[in-house]
Amino acid sequence: MSDQTASRDTILATAAQVLEHEGNALVRMAQNLPDDFAPAVERILLIKGRIILSGIGKSGHIARKIASTLASTGTPAYFVHPAEASHGDLGMITQDDLCILLSNSGETSELGDLIRHTRRFSIPMIGMSSKSDSTLMRAADLCLTLPQEPEAGSGIAPTTSTTMALALGDALAMALMEQRGFLSEHFRTYHPGGKLGAQLALVHQLMHGLEAMAIVPPDAGMQETLLKMSEKGFGIACVVENNQLVGVISDGDLRRNSEHLSSHSAREVATSTPITIPSDMMAAEALAVMNDNKITVLVVVDEADAPVGLLRIHDCLRAGVA
Repeated sequence: MSDQTASRDTILATAAQVLEHEGNALVRMAQNLPDDFAPAVERILLIKGRIILSGIGKSGHIARKIASTLASTGTPAYFVHPAEASHGDLGMITQDDLCILLSNSGETSELGDLIRHTRRFSIPMIGMSSKSDSTLMRAADLCLTLPQEPEAGSGIAPTTSTTMALALGDALAMALMEQRGFLSEHFRTYHPGGKLGAQLALVHQLMHGLEAMAIVPPDAGMQETLLKMSEKGFGIACVVENNQLVGVISDGDLRRNSEHLSSHSAREVATSTPITIPSDMMAAEALAVMNDNKITVLVVVDEADAPVGLLRIHDCLRAGVA
């Protein structure tokens, strides 16, 4: 075995050991969640203001991530740096808020002013620490106590403890999201950019409304129908009777009936059983419908089969839905 191979084997063994160690710690925490976990979720749901996260060092980085996850899943939250809090940012925290303070040891001196501020003004405070008898946890209204697991690897740097804190923050955010009935369309409101936002888009967010549609009655002549199709520019006309969609005329229908257009009505040329979609369908699903049926535009209808809009394949692609 070469020295390089032996070195790589050692590297992989170390990585696997760390991941296994941290994974096992998470499993043990999942099997024995903090006693105050459910009460913490219930207390946060009652808060009229925001959730303030704070910590210093590695705990501060974890607190920032938890704040970001909470905010993006329906629980208004932000991070306050404990040093900045001691120099004026305590004024950002109101009695309508709730604080979650992170410190693995529970003895982080930089959190002192935040702890005293929450106690002075009766601001609810949740502590997250591995030391249940620490200063932070004794002062907290509710305690999210982390299991006292040894740090992975050399034990010099926070590893297992920060992983557990991060995972417990995720669990808190997901439990709150479920309790609030937070749906994918709400998630997209907070994630309008990027691939994720596009994948979560709903049809009604991308479709063209009624004003963009060529709508004709069943007995309309094809000359009138063609004029409306040209005016709207989407290559499709909706045949509507008693406010219900009874047919769709596409470029394909025009080609198939080219010899009889002058003598036929809109109803006679239209496809009487067109494929339609609801406005609350995911745009990604609508794109799949278009691809499966080899069409480039769909009529959007309501529960009563009344047309409400048009969705083109180009609208989906332009929005990044693919």
